[in-house]
Amino acid sequence: MTKIKIQLNNGKEVYVQKGIEFYSLLKDDYYLDELPLVLAKLNDEYYELTAPIEEDGVLEDVRIDCIMGMKTYIRTLQFVLIKAVLDIFPDSKITIEHAISKGIFGEIHKETALDEEEVKLIKNRMDEIIRKDLKIKKVSMSRLKAIEIFASYGMDDKVKLLKYVKSDEIKLYELDGRYDYFYGSMGYSTGILKYFELKYNEPGFIIRYPDASNPKVIPKFIEQPKLNEIFYETENWLNILEVPNLGFLNEKIENGDIGDVIRVSEALHEKKIANIADMVNEKNEVKIVLIAGPSSSGKTTFAKRLGIQLRVNGLIPIPISLDDYFIDRNKTPLDENGKPDFESINALDLDLFNEHLSKLLKGKYVEIPIYNFITGKREWKNNIIRLPQNGVLIIEGIHGLNDKLTSSIPAYNKFKIYISALTQLNVDNHNRIATTDVRKIRRIVRDSLSRGYDAEDTLRMWPDIKKGEEKNIFVYQEQADVMFNSTLVYELAILKKYAIKELSKIKKTSDVYYEALRLKSFLNLFEEVNKDMVPENSILREFIGGSCFYKY
Repeated sequence: MTKIKIQLNNGKEVYVQKGIEFYSLLKDDYYLDELPLVLAKLNDEYYELTAPIEEDGVLEDVRIDCIMGMKTYIRTLQFVLIKAVLDIFPDSKITIEHAISKGIFGEIHKETALDEEEVKLIKNRMDEIIRKDLKIKKVSMSRLKAIEIFASYGMDDKVKLLKYVKSDEIKLYELDGRYDYFYGSMGYSTGILKYFELKYNEPGFIIRYPDASNPKVIPKFIEQPKLNEIFYETENWLNILEVPNLGFLNEKIENGDIGDVIRVSEALHEKKIANIADMVNEKNEVKIVLIAGPSSSGKTTFAKRLGIQLRVNGLIPIPISLDDYFIDRNKTPLDENGKPDFESINALDLDLFNEHLSKLLKGKYVEIPIYNFITGKREWKNNIIRLPQNGVLIIEGIHGLNDKLTSSIPAYNKFKIYISALTQLNVDNHNRIATTDVRKIRRIVRDSLSRGYDAEDTLRMWPDIKKGEEKNIFVYQEQADVMFNSTLVYELAILKKYAIKELSKIKKTSDVYYEALRLKSFLNLFEEVNKDMVPENSILREFIGGSCFYKY
């Protein structure tokens, strides 16, 4: 039998039989550490522990203190949750829906409404499955056989999804006789699930878990009622569109009904924007509209469309760019690593900004500076504005929800809007598409088409982008007067072609290769739609070009 040489974490070299599972080599360390071992990394390539070892190399443990490991842990946790629910309520349907308060919200659809005692039963069943340390097997089978299995389960969502999968062979995961389909890696067995919390959250539940940065601690639960409300609004939109998940969207594309989906999706956006403009108009004392949201939320297009709707109500929108209030670059505050922190609120001249706002609200003329990004200095070019009696200042930027930005302005003069691509369309009932994934893909496409950045650059920047969002945006989102979900149910079918082209350029040696692979894996499930079908005023045009509001 062929032997191969493996160098372990401790530097020790061992010879093992070619083709044995990674688990066989790592099983002695599998339960010893407080941090669960979820994957193996051989020669910088990730493997599930059920995979065979086929070559010599350097072997590393992958635990839940890294993003790749934590995502695998969460996916395994979801599989155990699904198994437990269907063990107790075999005729029910479980849907894994959206992220909320460092966890995932879901619902269990059955004859009677879910209650707190039933959630405790599910948690107890999960604990039992975990104690048994059941192996999770990866099984290859024909696509038709997989469809047959899911049809027997009554899972029409998976049947529709697999109908449009191009491969004739499908890989499913099997846990104690229950099969399921996931995109992404899975843990070796249920025994790794040491840290999680399941709590009742009417009308469903929230499954919560640690963050990779603090992998043994469940974060404090924070109520987010406004965010919950916007998710329910989006669920209602999907019901109107008759597109509850990806399989139904692909069916609409295949049947030639996508035009109607696009038109109604855009109409829902326009109606919500008009409603927000009405809310501003009804509050006579509002003179400043503040728009904030994370990267690639569509803030610029939203602000333009809101301005049009404000004009319909007889108001005159006056835009002000926060960028023009940057302090000189050599005075920019430093972050914890000693690097300039351009996203800090203190990178703005808050005193000057508040002075100008106060003068404008009193009807005075103000000269607005223009920031020169080449020299890193503020310039004065006679850019004088005045707020008319029926005028409203429109201020868009990441700090819009932070009261420190407009500390001198009374609350009754301000109206705050939080915007993000809060996706609710999931691959199927058990596989959600993360909000951050949609924004990543939007940004990859926009960066490649208009800014000269490739997908590798964008993915490498993303951790820093996310860190800034956590610090400067998400902590303030519940302070908004209203939230706007900028996602469009059809957008990934448009973005797919451009994103996959860029993601495919990332080489295997790149540190973001596996993230690119993961994004491509679910994008490939979408049927494509031609971008010519997207209206010129759509938020999506901010990312693919062709917007009526600006050119690139």
